[in-house]
Amino acid sequence: MSEIAAKFLKESKLKAFDLDHRKKINFNIGKYNNAFKKGLLQYQNLDLAKSRAANIKSKTVNDLDKYLVDFELNFTNNGGKVIWAVDAEEARNEVLKILKKHGAKQLVKMKSMTTEEIELNPFLEKQGIESLETDLGEYIVQLAGEKPYHIVTPAMHKSKEDIALLFNEKMGWDEGLSPEQITSKVRVKLRDKFYHADVGITGANFLIADTGSFALTENEGNGVLCMSMPKVHIAIAGIEKIIPSINDLDIFWPLLSSHGTGQHMSVYNSIINGPKKPNEKDGPEECYVIILNNKRTQLLEQEEQRVALSCIRCGACLNACPVYKNIGGHTYEATYSGPIGSVISPWMLGMKDYKHLSFASTLCGACTEVCPVKIPLHDLLLLNRRDAVSQKYTTSMERISVKGSSKFLMNRKWVDFFSGKTKQFFISLFIKKLWGNNRTFPPIADKSFHDEWVKK
Repeated sequence: MSEIAAKFLKESKLKAFDLDHRKKINFNIGKYNNAFKKGLLQYQNLDLAKSRAANIKSKTVNDLDKYLVDFELNFTNNGGKVIWAVDAEEARNEVLKILKKHGAKQLVKMKSMTTEEIELNPFLEKQGIESLETDLGEYIVQLAGEKPYHIVTPAMHKSKEDIALLFNEKMGWDEGLSPEQITSKVRVKLRDKFYHADVGITGANFLIADTGSFALTENEGNGVLCMSMPKVHIAIAGIEKIIPSINDLDIFWPLLSSHGTGQHMSVYNSIINGPKKPNEKDGPEECYVIILNNKRTQLLEQEEQRVALSCIRCGACLNACPVYKNIGGHTYEATYSGPIGSVISPWMLGMKDYKHLSFASTLCGACTEVCPVKIPLHDLLLLNRRDAVSQKYTTSMERISVKGSSKFLMNRKWVDFFSGKTKQFFISLFIKKLWGNNRTFPPIADKSFHDEWVKK
């Protein structure tokens, strides 16, 4: 077992029985669930919308090279600049080159999981460059010295009292401030940063091939300020963010909003075509898009699992997952947590160290059911498990125990030979430790279902 897997098991046991953590997560996901149900009411035929989105994404993933080249050509024609980054290090260095070229010392950031993936903030901090998160949730976790807890709602693990206490400790603000008062004070503080920032950095929800544009979705307006007020705008996006046409946004924007936050549409939806034109008053003078691989092509090579690249990062599968709701986002020790993270992380971070995430699932299928682009997540988790075994990333003890138990359980005479009490004894001897000290192992019935069936 890898050190990362061992740490995961240890942390998950602690989090699963942390009642305070569970209370906060249940409250916040409960609010999401109520909004989610209302958000879906806008659809007359939700399954048709999801099927359309899945078909578009599947087509795009299979012809990824074509659409990416189209995007580069059209975005360049719009006056923008495209940079290809093989991995996280190359992406960080390309950002640094741009910042040095423009003598930048301060930058403002919109919420972006891709920049979290390449660990951009710690890198820039070492270079003496201030990188400030301007999304309220991201600002909170940055202030706390933490990583995002959730793909969409990064501070989901904190209550309003936790946040008020954090601002009291870091800013000296009154501990009794309401969420509305805190938001107002943060807005005033950040507004000054927008005015003086040299560079704005965002992600991109969608790269649009036919117009050479990229689309941003947000609810706070900070993204609009990040891309329009500084003289330089840098967007960083994974290769999978591409869609064929601007017309496809009519299906993807509502699906992203309804599944991400339960809204019919997010408050701010922007399409950026590049730097401002000579006749335009607002916008950056230079606009860059860094397109990131970072082992996504390794996932693309998997004929069955490549469909995971269709993900639009709505976070719905996290909110539906019973494992995520018990162990929380930080336990995964990966940028992308929950079911989608458990599918893609072993390929992007290494099967040897991260194959355990694909085993951390009940396989209940709730994630597949809520996915707006119909990714069969629970099937992909099983395929990852298969590949982890075929690549021999299992211990000899695991292989022996699975082989032995399979041989025993597939022999009806052997199973029926032992009484319920005998089975209970062996289970308590060999399995109870794995079951954990905080749970009571269910009692084995005296008679098996097979015995009862024959009798009746």
